[in-house]
Amino acid sequence: MFYWFHCFSTVSSFFLYSFSFLMMYFLVNFMYYGKVYIFDWSLFDYLSFDVNMSFVFDWLGMSFSCLVLFISASVMSFSSSYMSHDENLRRFVWLVLLFVLSMNLLVFIPNLIAILLGWDGLGLVSFLLVIYYQNYKSFSAGMLTVLMNRVGDVMLLLSIGWFLTQGHWNIFSCFDFSYSFSLMILLMIAAMTKSAQIPFSSWLPAAMAAPTPVSALVHSSTLVTAGVFLLIRFFNFLSLYSTFLFLLLFISVITMFMAGLSANMETDLKKIIALSTLSQLGVMMFSLGMGLPMLALFHLYTHALFKALLFLCAGLIIHNVQHYQDLRCVGKLGLQMPVSISCLNVANLALCGSPFLAGFYSKDMILEMFVFNPWNFLIFLMVFLATGFTAMYSFRLSYMSLWNTFNFFPFHNMSDEDYKMIFPMIVLVLGAVMSGSMFSWIFFDFFNLLVLPFFLKIMALIFTLLGALFGWFISKSLNNYGKSVFNFIGYSSVSMWYLVILSTQILIYYPLHLSKNFLYILDRGWNELFGGKGIFMISEKGSSYVLSWQTSIYMSYLFVMIMSYFMFISFFLVFF
Repeated sequence: MFYWFHCFSTVSSFFLYSFSFLMMYFLVNFMYYGKVYIFDWSLFDYLSFDVNMSFVFDWLGMSFSCLVLFISASVMSFSSSYMSHDENLRRFVWLVLLFVLSMNLLVFIPNLIAILLGWDGLGLVSFLLVIYYQNYKSFSAGMLTVLMNRVGDVMLLLSIGWFLTQGHWNIFSCFDFSYSFSLMILLMIAAMTKSAQIPFSSWLPAAMAAPTPVSALVHSSTLVTAGVFLLIRFFNFLSLYSTFLFLLLFISVITMFMAGLSANMETDLKKIIALSTLSQLGVMMFSLGMGLPMLALFHLYTHALFKALLFLCAGLIIHNVQHYQDLRCVGKLGLQMPVSISCLNVANLALCGSPFLAGFYSKDMILEMFVFNPWNFLIFLMVFLATGFTAMYSFRLSYMSLWNTFNFFPFHNMSDEDYKMIFPMIVLVLGAVMSGSMFSWIFFDFFNLLVLPFFLKIMALIFTLLGALFGWFISKSLNNYGKSVFNFIGYSSVSMWYLVILSTQILIYYPLHLSKNFLYILDRGWNELFGGKGIFMISEKGSSYVLSWQTSIYMSYLFVMIMSYFMFISFFLVFF
């Protein structure tokens, strides 16, 4: 039975690769001839009532779909070995395929009502994947994920209501009207919840309870990027308001800074990568806040490739160390898993924006465009500190896995000889190395002349090198955070500035405690004493007391005595 499930995963991977290359062919064709196809399918009509289903095929949606299919195929190939001993592998494969289908519906449907098929599909299937292992931690993380994303679903439903005043729901035909500002706020909040921007950031690390292949798919190119993609689709309408750009810029900078600081204090391997995803999502939103949607899309594409590679490398490490995720339990892995650690370091270098790797072409361009425009000093400092934090946790991750002292069990078996895991990693390494230059040559033409002073030009490189240096210092001297001066800072950062507590315990504890007091004071207290149950108890006790007197021997004596008195009085009245 496992053999057939294993083949099912491999066949799914083959078909996803095939669809990806087919989509790539259509993408090149559409870009070369400048084609855009819009299909309007009439489902049914009755009198003047007409229900249509619209699809749009342009280079933007097709490139995004091609990337999603390619990464999904790599993840499915990796899962064929990683999840081979799972009894529910077939269910896992079907859920991943539903996830890919939901993302493609979101990409190709321009109708705001029909886009809910993909939007809610992503939320539902992500919940099912997070609770896949069916334990207490998974259920808690799944509930946090689905409820936090449900806020965005409600915002999208409300925006449909505001959109009704335009007489249509086509996202390409938005225009300024009386409720435009409200619609802008609702769409921005919906995108913020899906892309985990502050204050909706706590669900992203919690979703790491899902299997690692799911994390590679969800946190690279699908669920978390759905909000960014929605804003890119609506950008011509949303950019009419300077309030939108300012709010998005402010929120994204805080998210970048918080995620980078939290990742440097974290020791869980998957959570570090999740927080790095949150930081890069902040970079994408930051680019949108500057009014550069195509540059945000460029970074989304490059980030998807090297972040999926980073998760697959982490999954192989976790798989080999008997599912330990603590970085302090590993070390010297380069001697035992050279291919995997090499791929991990390539992905880390791309994440830092090292020259001529994937992240360099998009991230460096975003920072140069940021420096080219006038901003206040606080935003300037936070953006470049977040850039340094990225290098810090990336170097720390490489140091702990490659050069740190080996702290695992003395008897172990580690290797990277499983070609079904290595093959998708090698494929994604090619993407992490070459995708930046390829995308910049083919899709995104950003050859603008930026004249900057030499110091500002190398500012990103300086902060990256300083971040790597501080990452080395932290890795060498502050492995035990409980005994360090970073104790308070570490706790507040690991809890994401207490967002984890504010999203769960605080919001739940006090209402539940108050309801418990109401239960014992009112429902089981005064209400029961003076209510129907209290009257019933008093009546029951009184009647039982009277009944006991009526049936006791004392009542018999009393009855005989009273009857004797009556007889004596009657005798006295008759004879005297």
